[in-house]
Amino acid sequence: MADSRARTSGIDTLVILGAGGDLTSRLLLPGLGSLLGSSRGRPLQLVGSDRGELSDREFRSKVRAAFGDAGGVARTVADRARYVQADATSGEDLAALLAGCEGRVALYFALPPAVAAASCRALAGVELPEGLVLALEKPFGTDGASARKLNRLLQTIMPEEQVFRVDHFLGKSTVLNLLGLRFANRLFESLFSAQHVERVDIVFDETLGLEGRAGYYDKAGALVDMIQSHLLLVLALTAMEPPSSVSSEDLRGAMAQVLRATRPWAKNGTSSRRARYTAGSVGRRKLPAYVKEKGVVAGNRTETLAEVTLAVDTWRWAGVPFRLRSGKALGDGRQEIVITLRDVPHLPTGFHAVDRPAQIRIRLKPSTMEVDLATNGSGDPFDVEWDVLRHDFGENELSAYGEVLAELMEGDPTLSVRGDVAEECWRIVAPVLAAWRKDAVPLDSYKAGSAGPSRWGTPPEAAGR
Repeated sequence: MADSRARTSGIDTLVILGAGGDLTSRLLLPGLGSLLGSSRGRPLQLVGSDRGELSDREFRSKVRAAFGDAGGVARTVADRARYVQADATSGEDLAALLAGCEGRVALYFALPPAVAAASCRALAGVELPEGLVLALEKPFGTDGASARKLNRLLQTIMPEEQVFRVDHFLGKSTVLNLLGLRFANRLFESLFSAQHVERVDIVFDETLGLEGRAGYYDKAGALVDMIQSHLLLVLALTAMEPPSSVSSEDLRGAMAQVLRATRPWAKNGTSSRRARYTAGSVGRRKLPAYVKEKGVVAGNRTETLAEVTLAVDTWRWAGVPFRLRSGKALGDGRQEIVITLRDVPHLPTGFHAVDRPAQIRIRLKPSTMEVDLATNGSGDPFDVEWDVLRHDFGENELSAYGEVLAELMEGDPTLSVRGDVAEECWRIVAPVLAAWRKDAVPLDSYKAGSAGPSRWGTPPEAAGR
């Protein structure tokens, strides 16, 4: 087992396995550039590795392009970057790769889940450098059983605090602002309970289509790609009990506690809906039907829009439906947490009631918060109207990936997903996946550029428990 004594020191070398892939060029390297170009950036050795041939000069060119105009430290790191051709599933190749690194090393698995698991198995037979940190992308495993198996394997390799299960959603500034909003404001913390909340919606609708990601997405679908990982973590931050501190153990412990209490609203998984897009237009972009996208296997019956209603069986949230929804090729890019409040117990006779419940809307993009406030109308003083209190959170200095990488480089696991949390996320969606495999939930369709299937008018929380 690797030694954890060097945990408090920073990372000297970042090794990216899968450096030739889409994840590296589209998200990981730009995130690293964001970090290196910020006040938290510091020099490090960057090593890219993949099966394909690539010269150091070609890899440096790729790094510079991803870093963009990030200057100073970023330029230095790009100029010193190097590439090593290696098989990530070969213990011999991994040993040689790690032996050529300086100082404390972070090994980042920018690989498909099955390949990342095979790489971890190969590492189990290798003498690892002191203080090595492993960073694994979501989804962690391909189901609950594989996540547990991988966790048990990692326990034999190194301590939990040296394993970073990366979910970049935890680095989004607005998601992090949830902590300050809830726990530094007596007004909002007192509202976050079944006494005051009618329902909670966590939505991440995208206007983007498949964008060439069939190799991964057609096996995962919207439920696994977004809800099983990202949105369940947002639910945990929204619904968890106040932790005693925001240290990694206290914060992640509170997230694990609330996820253990979470389950599908209908225990057989039928409190869910799924659909996939047909040909249409999103703005000026014409999209083919999902089944006509390059690399898609129509027989997989992969959904591109998923919606699941969950229950959180705690004193605070009993009886409140949490609806998690995410989809692609939709007409409106809606990314927000919506807390719908219960009506007041009684509105004095003579007041003209407002037409809908009050809401607290926390938008992930742009980073804003809106709170509905009922006020007397400007004309008839007994005509109650909605006014909106708005706050702009402002953008973080770092991108979401930059924030997560900063924590990784500094050896702080607060923004990484703990092993038991990853397993709980799979447990929660398991009944839904089982119901879908049995076709107990129909696979609907919607036109690209629309709001979703027209028949989805009735919310799934109307289903019985």
